[in-house]
Amino acid sequence: MTTTTAQSKDAAQAACRALGMDPRGLTPLRVHATAVYFLPGQETVVRVSPGARGEAIERATGLTRWLAGQGFPCVEPLHRPVHHEQHVVSFWRHYPQDRRKQPPAEHLGGLLRQLHDLPPPPLDLPVYQPLATLRQAVTGSSFLTQEIRAWLIETCDHLLRAYQDLEFPLGIGLVHADAYPGNTLWDGNLVRLGDWDEAATGPRELDLANTYQGIRFGRLPEELDAFTRAYGYDPRTWEGLPVLIAIRDLHTLGPFIRRADTGDTQATVQLQHRLDTLRSGDTATRWDIF
Repeated sequence: MTTTTAQSKDAAQAACRALGMDPRGLTPLRVHATAVYFLPGQETVVRVSPGARGEAIERATGLTRWLAGQGFPCVEPLHRPVHHEQHVVSFWRHYPQDRRKQPPAEHLGGLLRQLHDLPPPPLDLPVYQPLATLRQAVTGSSFLTQEIRAWLIETCDHLLRAYQDLEFPLGIGLVHADAYPGNTLWDGNLVRLGDWDEAATGPRELDLANTYQGIRFGRLPEELDAFTRAYGYDPRTWEGLPVLIAIRDLHTLGPFIRRADTGDTQATVQLQHRLDTLRSGDTATRWDIF
C-alpha cells in the first residue's frame, strides 16, 4: 500500500489518541519515505511509516534506548510504536533547531566513529541487504515504464555482484545504514543522530559512503575532508567506495518511485531528473534535497 498525506495524518492523529495525547495542532514537518509531524505542547515528533516497516520501527525504538544507555547521542523514543491500520506510528523527543543550519558533516564523522566503536548491541539486527527496498519499489510500481524497470533491475544486479566481491577494511558490525548529515540534529551544542529505521549489521564503510555521495547535493570538498578527519579513516582511495556510492544513488530513488505512484508531481519531476542523470552516467549534475 502506498501512503498518501491524508492517510498518514489520519494515522498520526489516531495513534496520538491511542496514547491519550491531544492531536490538535499536529503540523507536518516532512513527507517523503516517512511522514513526519510535530505535536506542539507535547514537544513530540510523530513519524508515520508503512505498516510493513513495523518490525524495523520496533527495532529502532529498542536500539535507540540501548544506544542512549551507552551514552551515544541519538534521538530518544518517547513511547512504544502504535500500529494503526496500514501504518506504524512512532514517537520521538523534539529537538528545536532554532533556525540554525544543518550540523556540519564533521559532526557526523565523529558520531559514526563513536557508533562503530561500541560493543555489539543486545538486539537481533538484520544483515544489511543492499537495494532490497528499491527492488520492491521497482517491481511494484505503476508509474515506471517497462524499459525503466528493466534498466533499474539490471543495474541493481550489476551493483550487487560488485558488492559481493568487495573486501571491507573496516569490518562488519552495527551500521546506521542511512547515515548522512541530513539525519543529524542540534540539541543545544550537542549533535544527535536520528532516523534509525534501517539499522543493521553490515560493512562499516556503508555509513561513510552516504556522505561522499553528497557531492550530488552540493557538499564541498572541504566538508568531506572534515568528515574524514573526524571519523579517522579515508575510504576515498578504496576501490569499493564508487560501488557503495552507486548503490546509494539507486537507493534514494525508492521514495520518489512510491510518491510518483500516488501522482505526486514534484516527486515525479525529481525522479525523472535523477533517472536521466544516472542513465547518462552524469555524476556532476545537482539533485534536489527532499
